Amino acid sequence: MTEEQAKQQLKYAQQHLANERTYLAWIRTAISIVGVGFLATSLHFTIGNIRDPLIDTLSVLVGIFACMFGFIIIITTTRNYKKKRRYIIEEKFYPSDQHISLISTMLGIMILLILFYFFLLF
Repeated sequence: MTEEQAKQQLKYAQQHLANERTYLAWIRTAISIVGVGFLATSLHFTIGNIRDPLIDTLSVLVGIFACMFGFIIIITTTRNYKKKRRYIIEEKFYPSDQHISLISTMLGIMILLILFYFFLLF
């Protein structure tokens, strides 16, 4: 990068820093979702008094889905971060509709799994 390009990018420092903060917020979200899945599964098998093969399987499914969901968030967010970084450098802006739609859909599925788990449990 030439000195002129470096000076040009200094005026976009706030956008780059905001992009990094957003990326780190998504990473924290992914860690939290994986934690929720782990907590739900481990509490079911540690504290749960009801032993039913369907409920046990659903509990494990919630944990596995949460781990996959967290992994997908990390992959898509890293891709999105790099795209936004390139867009800032190129002085362009495109909203990330697909990323938001994917995350929202997966969160909805996870909530439905948890609700189904509670429905079977009680």
